[in-house]
Amino acid sequence: QVQLVESGGGLVQAGGSLRLSCAASGRTFSRNAMGWFRQAPGKEREFVATINWSGGSTYYADSVKGRFTISRDNAKNTAYLQMHSLKPEDTAVYYCAVASSYVTGIALRDDRSYDYWGQGTQVTVSS
Repeated sequence: QVQLVESGGGLVQAGGSLRLSCAASGRTFSRNAMGWFRQAPGKEREFVATINWSGGSTYYADSVKGRFTISRDNAKNTAYLQMHSLKPEDTAVYYCAVASSYVTGIALRDDRSYDYWGQGTQVTVSS
């Protein structure tokens, strides 16, 4: 059974940093892109960042570019989201996801490209 477990969320002041982790189990995803999405109260889920299978290509939402960094460790079957300079508008539940095989490029910004999802971790940024 495939399972994605996010951790690292919490409460932080504006300007602070957090590092989210997403540990996958049940199968190896070393050939699948992985992504992070978020959903704020009353809003639709939105794309945050994605990384290809090798870690050689990354894409970011404009709202987080320059502040967030996505990475992965295939040996650990784990993805990370390092978040710096956090803003109150970054407050949301953050979800990690694993993309369908062979999906690349701009399609990775679409949550319909992802087959597996974690349960989410809350990030709250106070002003």
